[in-house]
Amino acid sequence: MSELQKTEKSGPEKSGLGNGTIVAICCSFVIGMVGMAYAAVPLYEMFCKVTGYGGTTQRVEQASDVILDRTIKVRFDANVGPGLAWSFEPVQREVELKIGETVQVLYKARNNASTPTTGQATFNVTPQAAGAYFNKVQCFCFTETTLKPGEELEMPVVFFVDPAIVEPVETKGIHTLTLSYTFYPHEASKPVASAAEAKVDDANKL
Repeated sequence: MSELQKTEKSGPEKSGLGNGTIVAICCSFVIGMVGMAYAAVPLYEMFCKVTGYGGTTQRVEQASDVILDRTIKVRFDANVGPGLAWSFEPVQREVELKIGETVQVLYKARNNASTPTTGQATFNVTPQAAGAYFNKVQCFCFTETTLKPGEELEMPVVFFVDPAIVEPVETKGIHTLTLSYTFYPHEASKPVASAAEAKVDDANKL
């Protein structure tokens, strides 16, 4: 057999092995991308909570023990998402406090619907770079809120601005922050006992 014939015979075999490798790499890439897509949302939420990216505030267990001789103004904003028949507003539109000082403010919500409804609030701080330094000790946004028809409720927010905000170049010149909440409809969580009773009732109906 000539050298030319050997080359012609081995060519397709080499090409087949190369194609198989390429297919395997492509499949691995697709599987990896799908896995990353499923993980993207929880990872993004975790990233926002840790870094304050997108104006996400921080949750802390205790107040600051450092108070600077410098003030900052915090404004309050309130919104209601579609499908929730509530009135929602801050009791006071703004406060001026010392950086590191712990302050309590109130928001007020009222259910204008004829049935009990449940909502839960999302929140953010602007400028977004300040989100990592806005620390909440207590907030109604940590849990869902259920209001009876016509019921009105005052809800506290306890917070402080971390003294570390004066250190980074991008935040040390900030003099005013805006804390914004939006309430959205939320299905009320059922107690375990109630859920079990509901299953029994359904079984009896059968």
